[in-house]
Amino acid sequence: MLPVVSRDQIRAFDRHAIDVCHVPSLVLMENAGRGAAELVDARLRERPGPIAVVCGPGNNGGDGFVVARLLLTRGRDVSVLFASRRDRLTGDALANHDALVGLGGDVVVVDDASLERFSDALRRSVLVVDALLGTGLDRDVSGLFASLIDRVNEANRTVIALDIPSGLDANTGVSHGRSIAATETVTFACLKLGLVTSSGAARAGRVTVVDIGVPPSLVDHVGTSARLLEESDVSRWVSPRSLDVHKGGAGHVVVVAGSAGKTGAALLVARGALRAGAGLATICTFPDAADAVDRRVLEEMTARIDPARLEASLDDALKGASAVAVGPGIGHGPEARRVVEHVVLAWDGLKVVDADALTHFAGRLDALPGARGRLVLTPHPGEMGRLLGIATADVENDRFGALARAVDRSGSVVLLKGARTLIGAPGELPVVNPTGTPALATAGSGDTLSGIIAALFASLYDPFRAACLGAFVHGRAGEDWAAELGADRGLLAHEIADRVPGVLAGLTRARSALPL
Repeated sequence: MLPVVSRDQIRAFDRHAIDVCHVPSLVLMENAGRGAAELVDARLRERPGPIAVVCGPGNNGGDGFVVARLLLTRGRDVSVLFASRRDRLTGDALANHDALVGLGGDVVVVDDASLERFSDALRRSVLVVDALLGTGLDRDVSGLFASLIDRVNEANRTVIALDIPSGLDANTGVSHGRSIAATETVTFACLKLGLVTSSGAARAGRVTVVDIGVPPSLVDHVGTSARLLEESDVSRWVSPRSLDVHKGGAGHVVVVAGSAGKTGAALLVARGALRAGAGLATICTFPDAADAVDRRVLEEMTARIDPARLEASLDDALKGASAVAVGPGIGHGPEARRVVEHVVLAWDGLKVVDADALTHFAGRLDALPGARGRLVLTPHPGEMGRLLGIATADVENDRFGALARAVDRSGSVVLLKGARTLIGAPGELPVVNPTGTPALATAGSGDTLSGIIAALFASLYDPFRAACLGAFVHGRAGEDWAAELGADRGLLAHEIADRVPGVLAGLTRARSALPL
């Protein structure tokens, strides 16, 4: 897994390289700029033309001066638009400004009076390099910098941001008032937390990590805040089945879900479970929904909740279950609450808790550490807000913080859905899932994910690993559909499930190619 660091950790990383490893800061800036310049030059080979490098007064601007100088030496048509003055520069940024000017680089000072000139320079360029503000930003952007960010975005050009899009918070990925909408981001040494949140990923575009001339293992000396899942990680978790496996040995997922008018949710959970390898799937639901389910099932079995003996009928249905997925479409009424509380709190087994089941624990996360068995909670941001008693916007403004609070209060594995799904567990660094596509924003997508995770849970994966693998497989299934059709919408939830065997097969093949 790739390390992901906070604002303070990347500062400590640089200081360790400089003070302990004796690598001059000027060398680190040069190496960072060289990596970025190589990527920019590669993009210009696809579409040559003038480049505008927008630099600020700090070290991010210094990185921009390095990029501009190296592109100039390669014969590129480079203009530097500098949102400050030379007398405000210090240290490495000043040294690289002067080196650029000394080699004949064109540096144009930009202020409030020259904004139209700035916009004209952007319009003449085919590509803009954003080196205005870096990872240190922790307050709202205003004044000249706000105007420059707005004009870069309005220019509608390919934008490559250095380290992080200007205006984006390095820890949360939230815009400080406004931020650059980058086509790509070249980040230095390590991924930053803000680049792997939903909002940050949307502003950063494609992200590439370039080294700065020190070993990646240096991060071990300063710590990391999260890890980004890679295909090589999940491939090691998927192995070919034994020739003597049978349906009982492949796991039995019981789906406690569905109600009148919401039977589709239960069916999608079961389909996700079977497609992810469960040998058996039983849908357990209320009598007024069971008839509708019976008319639609083929491979799935069904069981009925008896309101007259509700807990006992649930226990009957759960006998022999390897894992349970509870919640989708179950409803919010008092009977549904009794069902959810009995399954989640009293049944001693492996449980994926989703959708309506989560709503029944709104504001009551503290009840979950006493639950029997092991739990994986799979909230979307709205459900997470209800669990924590905060607004959905507050969840999205600090996804890592919300995840940490939910894990701590529930004592469970928690999977926070969204672009760049997060998975946390007690005693574990949070994991970021990199797979997915906007096409997954479709009704029933989360139900399918619950079934996938339950099947993996039933196959004796530990809950944390099952959640990580399930998120990766679900996202990759959506990606495969989108790539085949060239579409970012129109995906149906059952089609996600139907792609899962192919994804697992691909991971199995990839596993065989990994070094022992």
